[in-house]
Amino acid sequence: MTTQFAPGDLVRARGREWVALPSPRDEWLHLRPLSGAEEDATLLFPDLELEPPQSARFELPADATPAVQATAALLAEALRLSLRRGAGPFRSAAQLNFEPRSYQLVPLLMALRQEVPRILIADDVGIGKTIEAGLILREFMDRGETDAFSVLCPPHLVEQWIRELKDRFGIDATAVTSASAARLERGLPISQSLFDAYRQTVVSLDYIKSEKRRDAFAKACPGFVIVDEAHACVGTHKGKQQRFALLKGLARDEERAIVMLTATPHSGDEDAFGRLLSLIHADFASMDFDDDRYRQRLARHFVQRRRRDLTDEEWQEASAFPTHLSKEEPYRLTPAHRDFHEAVLDYCFGVVETAGTGQRERRLAFWGTLALMRCVGSSPAAALSALRNRAGLEEERMEPQLYDDDGDEEDAVDVEPTPMEIGDAALADLIAQAEALTTAPDPKLDRLIKVMKPIVEDGGQPVVFCRYIATATEVGRALKKKFPKACVETVTGLLTPEERRDRVASMADETPRILVATDCLSEGINLQLLFDTVVHYDLSWNPTRHQQREGRVNRFGQPADTVRSVLMFSPDSAIDGAVLDVILRKAEAIQKATGVTVPLPDERGPVTDALMASMMLRRRSERQFDFFDALSEGTRELEAMWRDAEENEKRSRSRFAQNALKPHHVAPEWEKTRDIIGSPAAARDFIGAAMKRFDTPTDRKKGVVHAPLDGLPHVLRERLSDRGLKGTVRLAEAEPAPSGTTLAGRAHPLVATLSEALLETALEPDALPGLDVGRVGAWPTPAVAERMDVVLMRLRFKITVHGRQERLLLAEEASLVAVGPDGTATSGAPVRDMLLATASGDLAPVARDRQTDKARVRLEAHLDGAISDHVRARADELIEDHARVRAAAKGISRVSVEPVLPPDVIGLFVLLPGAS
Repeated sequence: MTTQFAPGDLVRARGREWVALPSPRDEWLHLRPLSGAEEDATLLFPDLELEPPQSARFELPADATPAVQATAALLAEALRLSLRRGAGPFRSAAQLNFEPRSYQLVPLLMALRQEVPRILIADDVGIGKTIEAGLILREFMDRGETDAFSVLCPPHLVEQWIRELKDRFGIDATAVTSASAARLERGLPISQSLFDAYRQTVVSLDYIKSEKRRDAFAKACPGFVIVDEAHACVGTHKGKQQRFALLKGLARDEERAIVMLTATPHSGDEDAFGRLLSLIHADFASMDFDDDRYRQRLARHFVQRRRRDLTDEEWQEASAFPTHLSKEEPYRLTPAHRDFHEAVLDYCFGVVETAGTGQRERRLAFWGTLALMRCVGSSPAAALSALRNRAGLEEERMEPQLYDDDGDEEDAVDVEPTPMEIGDAALADLIAQAEALTTAPDPKLDRLIKVMKPIVEDGGQPVVFCRYIATATEVGRALKKKFPKACVETVTGLLTPEERRDRVASMADETPRILVATDCLSEGINLQLLFDTVVHYDLSWNPTRHQQREGRVNRFGQPADTVRSVLMFSPDSAIDGAVLDVILRKAEAIQKATGVTVPLPDERGPVTDALMASMMLRRRSERQFDFFDALSEGTRELEAMWRDAEENEKRSRSRFAQNALKPHHVAPEWEKTRDIIGSPAAARDFIGAAMKRFDTPTDRKKGVVHAPLDGLPHVLRERLSDRGLKGTVRLAEAEPAPSGTTLAGRAHPLVATLSEALLETALEPDALPGLDVGRVGAWPTPAVAERMDVVLMRLRFKITVHGRQERLLLAEEASLVAVGPDGTATSGAPVRDMLLATASGDLAPVARDRQTDKARVRLEAHLDGAISDHVRARADELIEDHARVRAAAKGISRVSVEPVLPPDVIGLFVLLPGAS
């Protein structure tokens, strides 16, 4: 009969020792070598083995290699940094390659206090919603509560999610887009869907929302879903309706975890907000949130923090974000430019006047007027492109393009539109004026150059955002001419997403650098590591687009202390003035009052009317048009909408502000975990010590560690190459990591490879011949006043999650325990300090061996006494930690922890009193 093994048991099979891991099938054994890494694990079918697997015990061998203080300390750090299955309540901590801020742990704690997480994270742009969602996902994966997931996001965010999951969380996901789906499906059996074959995916919402794909996805959708830009999945737009139908179907499965992200949850539309909340629970669609009972219920699922909430005295996170300074730069039009603006405006109003009295005809004419005037205000080049563009836009795309909505056609976001018919002799006159202006001095461009000179001279790295391709092209050309020593690149929708990323990345080693971009870069590519200034060359007509532009630079991880933004406009321009008064000034006032940037009202008819009326009032011509009075009602309606938006936002803040979890609930739990598994600082110190041990020292320059890998042993170079590391690796010592570097966190491939190799060498000396990493030693040290036996151990625990589906997990933890002559045990940081203290001398080999032989005899008593007590006490402590973090809420799974005894003794070191 085959011996049964549980996770955490030691097994001897195929001539070596293994530790049993949770197995996907009862009759199989899932084993990891005791001295190997997670990726060395294998599945084994006991009945097919020549020698049946047997129970094993981990012993300190009699011929263990002697160690000195330096190698003993290195071994202790290698053990701590090599373990990936943490025992504490944050099991994911050992898998992270960054140090989360305390406020970013709040959504994770909220999720852990729910049986099935349903969370809406509505933090400000740039706070780190992707990180917060990734923390929840990684934690539930490491708890064994999910092994498959899908991230649903707009197409331009797919690659960003792929990179973030890989770089920060060590998760390899597959991108599913219109471009990749056919390739992924090629070769799959007819009975197997793409989502059956690929269980960890990042999916384009626009690819999956169609009815045919939606139904196929719903059948194979995993039990954990993240929805980014969730606000784009509710509303009246056809694409939003399709997305909502998809999510509503997924939400019907009450066992499915759903984490939604948005910086604009309300949008001034209570119905849309209710639909969004209904994805958490159907009841939330119609609840009265003025009632405290409903508010308290929602507060368990909804978190919304403004930046100002995190920089106050309570959270004290001001250092996490740069100071934001903004200013306006008005410029005057030349007489020729003003005449051109007036000529186009008069022509457009004439078209409107003859468009007929029907609402549809009049509205199309209004849109055409605003679209063309927007191009005129952007640049002569954009105006000329629009006037020459006779094709126009499809009717359903006119309004979203005009108001900078997040639409389905991301590749067309910066194309110059002409949704009106221009077919008479006036067209030739307008084109002639535009052509003349393209070769004349441009006051807007001249003002930009004047603005840019001090920025570049002071070492600033600016991004100039333009609305249209033609404008960006002209601006980029002019800046290259005026700043010949700077690296100037232009990125527009003419480039593929991959080309955009490559062009931005190519600027990393160049200074000074200037990026000219259209709004194809206002989402999807974070720019904070390369740029610190945003210039709005063209006004956006949607306040959230301005926020998105600035959010590419002004966000968590920005290394500069100050981020600047510059808003350019002309008081002589009827269109600039109208947009400022009707849209941007109103939104700015609400932002100052509430701390939240509100989007443009969903009902765009009054917005259009108000813009048209404002432009008419700003004309130099005294001619009046018969439709002016009809626009006044729209202007008054829009004013009421803005007032309602402000009141709704104020009411929302008082209703839904996250006040339940405070810093003192979050920070101590994380600090406790970090002390056990090792911090990023400990990882960086370990890299330096380990590389030195391999006779390949690192070099530190301006906060960046240069680690040359070519001098490492061949077997290590191969392992590192398999993990994508070659040549000289540049490691940042702290976040934000400069461009071209990665943060040297505990889960970095270099840290993982070195720690696993050193541990393997200590346990199996033949693994890396010539590298002496001993397991026993004795030396005098000023760190102790009496003899101390320091035992380095790998503790193993069986963690059982008692719920609807009981799960048994393996947890491992490094531990240092010092036992004094009286049998009293000390553990934790004090013992680590003892071991790290430099020895005051060396013992003769005979004296060293005598001390270690005596310590071996005492070890048996320690294992039966003080050490066993320590391990059991740690198990009890873990039960309390898990219960506290999950708050023992009703319905939440209970956790029990069983220690595996005896622990694995990795090292035994005798510290003797000795003068420094």
